[in-house]
Amino acid sequence: MIIKILGTGCDKCDTLEENVKEAINELGIEASVEKIENLLEIVKYGVMTSPTLVIDEKIVSTGKVLKVKKIKELIEKN
Repeated sequence: MIIKILGTGCDKCDTLEENVKEAINELGIEASVEKIENLLEIVKYGVMTSPTLVIDEKIVSTGKVLKVKKIKELIEKN
């Protein structure tokens, strides 16, 4: 599983990354977490708000700092 956080490096993006890592740890799964801060790369996904959460190339959330519980639900669903 590849999880990406798209954002320009703001505090919200950092918090989402921390929450994603905690969710992965709590679930005990193998997943790589990538933080994409390059604006050209972010635009390729067609999103205009950050942070954006992408699981296995599927956009699952935009513009929100999700809590660990919600991230775990999204990971299990995808």
